[in-house]
Amino acid sequence: MKQDIFKKPKHMTSIGGQALIEGLMMIGPKNAAIAIRKPDGEIVVEKRPVPKKGRVSKLPIIRGFVGIFKQMVLGIKALMYSAEFVDLEDDKDKEPSKVDKFLDRILGDKLQDVLIYISVIFSIIFSVFLFMVLPNLVASILPVDKSTGVGTLIYNVVEGVVRVGIFIGYLALTSLMKDIRRVWQYHGAEHKTIHCYENEEELTVENVKKYSTRHPRCGTSFLFTIMVVSILVFSLVGQHGLWINILLRVVLIPLVAGISYEIIKISGRSQSKIARIINAPGLMFQAFTTREPDDSQIEVAIEAMKNVMVENREEDRW
Repeated sequence: MKQDIFKKPKHMTSIGGQALIEGLMMIGPKNAAIAIRKPDGEIVVEKRPVPKKGRVSKLPIIRGFVGIFKQMVLGIKALMYSAEFVDLEDDKDKEPSKVDKFLDRILGDKLQDVLIYISVIFSIIFSVFLFMVLPNLVASILPVDKSTGVGTLIYNVVEGVVRVGIFIGYLALTSLMKDIRRVWQYHGAEHKTIHCYENEEELTVENVKKYSTRHPRCGTSFLFTIMVVSILVFSLVGQHGLWINILLRVVLIPLVAGISYEIIKISGRSQSKIARIINAPGLMFQAFTTREPDDSQIEVAIEAMKNVMVENREEDRW
């Protein structure tokens, strides 16, 4: 029987996750668990503490952007950890480069943390250029009177359409890569396992297989929501010169991300018709970022989930 994704589960958990290289990470209220399938078939699990929530975690809008940044750092650390298990025979005998030796001598044990934060910053800059700056450059060539409210709205709608087009193209191209398709399978295993847990069924491969690979609280849905919210927010600030437009978009990213987080948080736990409409496009886009997993991948997801579950389910309610 096909699962109704919009049907309210018995228990709406706050546990989320992220697909990795030959594994995935589940993030619970107290710790994160990274489960990786080694080349020899063994599943290794490592637990890591989740960054403590400060006062900002209670502030609407602000908590969204801060939480996203923290999760990006946690996610890149997990991704780098999973990469250590990939069998790279060609790299085993390579000598460290002069640059590697220099950085290791200067930064020592802090080298990995510095590289992780650089990666996060670079990822943000790349995303801003690809999904914010480039669509604005394309929309700027339109012969639209941007001095009127209607003109500004048309300009931002076109910019949003271009942004969505780039997003779809990016997902479609990455899905052609074999390694990425395996990551999408682990992403599907993550969602199916969370569904099973939320419906309070025993975490077995057979039970998990019954559920959908799509979930309303997915990061793909969040990204799509950001694109829609950005059209509305950028329309309110009007249109100016090219560089002013780009600067405003960069400055307003925390606001757009924060509003999008609140929308996903509300719609993710609601079964109303409005929530279904809001969730529908994001669920549709998950066709690009999830695939049906095999049994071995589901086993990895189950191991990760078991290591973040708490005895008192009230502690992880969404």
